Amino acid sequence: MHKQTKATSISKSVKCAVYERDGYRCIICESSQGQPNAHYIARSQGGLGIEENIVTLCPSCHREYDQSDKRATYKEFIRNYLMKKYPAWDENKLIYRKWRF
Repeated sequence: MHKQTKATSISKSVKCAVYERDGYRCIICESSQGQPNAHYIARSQGGLGIEENIVTLCPSCHREYDQSDKRATYKEFIRNYLMKKYPAWDENKLIYRKWRF
């Protein structure tokens, strides 16, 4: 497995921790159909599969976040949510970088 693929994948332990952190519900609509598999920074953009970059979204909210004109609104909501959960949260630390200095 390529290092970037591994770094951006979401492990079972991260999914469990995120699901618990998010109260087992979609953080946007509070549906019980939420799954802890949404990247704040997209995997295609190098978004890491770490707790600070993953949130629980239901299929509908996840689709809207990824593919609709609501993306900017949802992204701001998710950003604020993650900042509340992690006081030292830094968006720059959520991206895979081959060479970290």
